[in-house]
Amino acid sequence: MTAAVAAAALALLTVLVVRAGGPFAVDRAALEWAIGHRPDAARLFATAVTHTGSGPVPYAMVLAAGCWAGRPTPRPLLWAAGFLAALLTGQLLRFLLMAAVARPRPPEAEWALHASHHAFPSGHTATAATAAGLVVAALLIRAGGRTGAVTAAAACLALWATAVGVSRVHLGVHWATDVLGGWLFAAAWLGTLALWWRHRRPAGAPAPPTG
Repeated sequence: MTAAVAAAALALLTVLVVRAGGPFAVDRAALEWAIGHRPDAARLFATAVTHTGSGPVPYAMVLAAGCWAGRPTPRPLLWAAGFLAALLTGQLLRFLLMAAVARPRPPEAEWALHASHHAFPSGHTATAATAAGLVVAALLIRAGGRTGAVTAAAACLALWATAVGVSRVHLGVHWATDVLGGWLFAAAWLGTLALWWRHRRPAGAPAPPTG
């Protein structure tokens, strides 16, 4: 259900972005607000946060989560490879969507740091949200009934993924709807992975939640 709703919302947003041919009013308003509220301390903090949404951080998180999820089995490294493959496959699909839409970024004069490729959906946003979801999946696999700890960890991971997305707008390198697209993409991909796990999970491994 989650995958279908997120995929439908992403498809609708993608069509709107393509048809608009430019930023929406909400995109311009968010960018103008960010430019007007970008003191040095906030810019430095947003830059630090945004760098955690790409590069080694999300990949290390996913590898460690996969290895930990598979620790009770004889092949934890295989689990780690599977988790990494899930992230990389999502990255490939997102890149293909980004290339197909080819949405320009905000004007370069508004950027607070360098950015590359097209804008929609936001890569840092999608990467962070997907990595956060995969770590939560590993926690659920190993929860053993300790759902309170999983809930607390999931809340922290969701806060991090949200902060990465917001930082992209604050730094002027993405429109707000690029970030929304990144979140929707991650939700659709994670929902798809959950469906796959429900039908192909190893014997004895728990099913993911059905939300």
